[in-house]
Amino acid sequence: MLQLNIQDETSRLRSVVLGTAKSCGPIPKPEAAYDPKSLEHILAGTYPKEEDMVREMDGFAQVFAKYDVQVFRPRVLKDCNQIFSRDIAFVIEDKLVKANILPDREREFQAIKYVLSKIDEDQIIYPPKEVHVEGGDVMPWGEYIFMGTYTGEDYADYITARTNKEAVDFIACQFPNKKVKSFELRKSNTNARENALHLDCCFQPVGTNKAILHKNGFLREEEYQWLLDYFGSENVFEISKEEMYNMVSNVFSISPNVVVSERNFTRLNNWLREQGFTVEEIAYSEIAKQEGLLRCSTLPLVRD
Repeated sequence: MLQLNIQDETSRLRSVVLGTAKSCGPIPKPEAAYDPKSLEHILAGTYPKEEDMVREMDGFAQVFAKYDVQVFRPRVLKDCNQIFSRDIAFVIEDKLVKANILPDREREFQAIKYVLSKIDEDQIIYPPKEVHVEGGDVMPWGEYIFMGTYTGEDYADYITARTNKEAVDFIACQFPNKKVKSFELRKSNTNARENALHLDCCFQPVGTNKAILHKNGFLREEEYQWLLDYFGSENVFEISKEEMYNMVSNVFSISPNVVVSERNFTRLNNWLREQGFTVEEIAYSEIAKQEGLLRCSTLPLVRD
């Protein structure tokens, strides 16, 4: 059996679900796009090819093998995009929470059933249907759980709004010993440079006390300021709108001193090395065209 344990974003990783790009189906029709960046590439004829995405994910799997991490992959479903396993579930402490996601993504959760069978049933939480939540918006960080949300009256108009106020309340109720801190994110269905799809698109902790941050991803300046003060501006790597668009905050930590990053993130990767991190650079720019990157395609189960 798996003993789930996730207290933060960066402790030594032991077990993870890595999505799969196999049989991810034909290029979606524009009206079926989940986010503005995918739409942009569909319309431009630059939507990523399956073989390129499979190769990129295999490169990620090789890094996990190098660090002796146990990797589960979803059962491959025909013509189904299963790259972003962070969207279907997430772990906090010793509980796995099933994400309530866009209804046509329910099959993706079923494809990790064999992994779930290794977890005690009472460790799995199924939120009620009014709770909308995806793993990209949820970050355990010691005594805190950071959550991205959107609570505007027009929530229902945004396909890019994935985590609602009910989810923030639900998580606070499930984990009463944690402080749940929510952040209102900027949403756009049409402009990928003005859209923070998830919290990990504009913020992510690295190491034990550092963070990557993009100010414009936050609707309320005081919430961005809270993070800046919490980590300390000297420990924060600020990214530009263009870097957010390229998913620069969406790296992935294997341990407090090892970060997997996209090889084109030169400015970030140099900064990480200056801060003493080992940076494992891989190619992931084709997957980035779907407004998701390294953190989005992982579902960590066990960290030390």
